[in-house]
Amino acid sequence: MKEQYKQDFIRAGSIAREVRAFGKSLIKTGASYNAVIYQIYQKIKELGAIPAFPPQIALNDVAAHFLPQPGTDIIFSNQIVKLDVGICFNGAIGDCACSIDLSGKYQSLVDAAEAALLNAEKIIKVGLPIREIGKAIESTITSFGLQPVRNLCGHGLGFYKIHTAPSIPNCDDRCEGVIQPGMTFAIEPFATSGKGLIFEATDPTIFSLIKLRPIRSANAKALIPKILAFKGLPFASHDLISEDMSLVEMKLALNELMELRIIEGYPPLVEEAHGMVAQAENSVLVDKNGQVLITTR
Repeated sequence: MKEQYKQDFIRAGSIAREVRAFGKSLIKTGASYNAVIYQIYQKIKELGAIPAFPPQIALNDVAAHFLPQPGTDIIFSNQIVKLDVGICFNGAIGDCACSIDLSGKYQSLVDAAEAALLNAEKIIKVGLPIREIGKAIESTITSFGLQPVRNLCGHGLGFYKIHTAPSIPNCDDRCEGVIQPGMTFAIEPFATSGKGLIFEATDPTIFSLIKLRPIRSANAKALIPKILAFKGLPFASHDLISEDMSLVEMKLALNELMELRIIEGYPPLVEEAHGMVAQAENSVLVDKNGQVLITTR
């Protein structure tokens, strides 16, 4: 690991931590979802970074990958709210999340996810079997009488890449990987009152580029320069809105790009039994000397 990348990764984590705290302070009963997201974007820009993925807020039984469809808004009321923030600084990533219970009913979910994250962080060291992180997360969440979401996991963080190897499980998945010097990754426990499994809903609003291929329609072609500007990082349909194309035309163009496998869509992830879900997440750097840094803590 080069020293410059290490320092950039630490800085990305610091910015992400500040943005998460800022965004959390805005999430209150009566606040506008779109207004909160807009202010988060402005804060990221103010701090000299770019989003590593669209800031997103998932509600209730939706675990992640949620933004309202363009042209619609949500007013926060009595939901359990997940705020997920990713920062890119010189290509290095800071990825973190937290949950807020606006209902007064689900604080145990929030506490379980945060406790699982902290307990996982405490055991990280070079040579640790990665499955032990999943064990720590699972045992913590089940001690609250809840379930981890087993088919979601943490992930490696790469240069301009939000998801790389290794996967960091939320249960003992019997994987054979171990923590090694030079690793950068996110630990991301999800706690639920449901079955502990998620499924993909329809109509994604978050996308990423797969590969450029020939395109027929003018509208789909017109989106490509905007998509390339994200340097391979995920983007939202909201980021592509312009006066040159209606929302209907943009959605049709995005569908064409997905059908051609030029882009991939990430639908909302919903708990199978529609149990409530809480999330917590921090980014981790293990340097070449084996020192462990929780960059977003």
